[in-house]
Amino acid sequence: MTMPDWVTHAIWWQIYPLGFVGAHPADPPPGPEEHRLRRIVEWLDHAVELGASGLALGPVFASRTHGYDTTDHLRIDPRLGDDADFDHVVAEAHRRGLRVLLDGVFNHVGTDFARYRQALGGDADSAAWFRHRDGKFEVFEGHGELIALNHDNPEVVNYTAGVMRHWLGRGADGWRLDAAYAVPDRFWAQVLPIVRSDFGDAWFVGEVIHGDYAATVAASTFDSVTQYELWKAVWSALNDGNFHELDWALQRHNDFLASFVPMTFVGNHDVTRIASQLSDARHLEHALVILFTTGGIPSVYAGDEWGHQGVKEERRGGDDAVRPEFGERPGPDAPGADVLRLHQYLIGLRRRHPWLHSATTTPLLLTNTQYVYRSAGAAGALVVALNLDDAPLRVALPELGLASGVVVAGSKAPPQEQIEVTEVPPHGWLVIEPR
Repeated sequence: MTMPDWVTHAIWWQIYPLGFVGAHPADPPPGPEEHRLRRIVEWLDHAVELGASGLALGPVFASRTHGYDTTDHLRIDPRLGDDADFDHVVAEAHRRGLRVLLDGVFNHVGTDFARYRQALGGDADSAAWFRHRDGKFEVFEGHGELIALNHDNPEVVNYTAGVMRHWLGRGADGWRLDAAYAVPDRFWAQVLPIVRSDFGDAWFVGEVIHGDYAATVAASTFDSVTQYELWKAVWSALNDGNFHELDWALQRHNDFLASFVPMTFVGNHDVTRIASQLSDARHLEHALVILFTTGGIPSVYAGDEWGHQGVKEERRGGDDAVRPEFGERPGPDAPGADVLRLHQYLIGLRRRHPWLHSATTTPLLLTNTQYVYRSAGAAGALVVALNLDDAPLRVALPELGLASGVVVAGSKAPPQEQIEVTEVPPHGWLVIEPR
């Protein structure tokens, strides 16, 4: 199995559509006549200007509440609009060169899912679509409104493959597979070859949080999984002043890159925004530098590029703060414009060095608060120096085994001519291209 070639250059801009267009939470909810899904089109030029090459959509299929309680996988959520609205968004994204990634929930369904309603009515064939324990329908992680599918039922296999093929046929380019960690790998290993038989250029990423990522990819036949280990290590290392944790995670990351390229991120719709997660605002830049100078398929969650705040809470409605409605596009002098410009610069840097897609990292200097690593691929290398300390960080390239280099980016450090020794200011960073 090989990953589609286009993914080598993929950088995703992720949105949560129901929140983005103000469809959930909303009282009363909008109807299909409002065609709110089309509001996304107004933001596609922003995605292009950011430097993204793809639009990663959260749930767009019919559901009762937050989108992950699907009631009909073949129908656009009426709060968002209809099939024509979906087709319009996909066409406009493709016209701008943006790929489209859909979010599919195939571990569980909502309580209004037709087969579940039939099962409650006594239909045995429908009841076989769901897992049971002690005479009751199993639910997902204690959520009574999320009914767990029976992944050993061949009808569920064929249904899932049919849904995925349907929307790929309508123009989608790939799938994020929600709660993939809760689904047996053997299920995906049956579904994905069916889908790939007609859509060999599609990309599939599984939502996996813990465990042996490489083994999961091999057993499931995913192209990729979500790199939660690295996400946690980034903000935790920056908050605790413990670069040893980040280095450990990056060495694990190197191992993953030997067999697949993970989807990397510092924020998404399920976690506290990175600007809120960090205890020192000066270190937001460090998090972004790490994301864009290490191997992976980066994803930027809408709003993070302006440094938006938002804390996830473990309660009903606890995701709302990180899934807000977006109105008009901010102007060039809007709050967070500097964060946006840094995103654009670092994404541009990554595009100029496409080998970063599968680059591995090597530590050159490592203390709790100062870290220099070399990120290298077949076609080049960059040296990244991160300083969380109150004292400057001296970087002497010959002492690190390198002759010289050019500073291509950094805080309070404009690009320089070829240098051998330089200094990273307190709580600053530099990116150096070796010569």
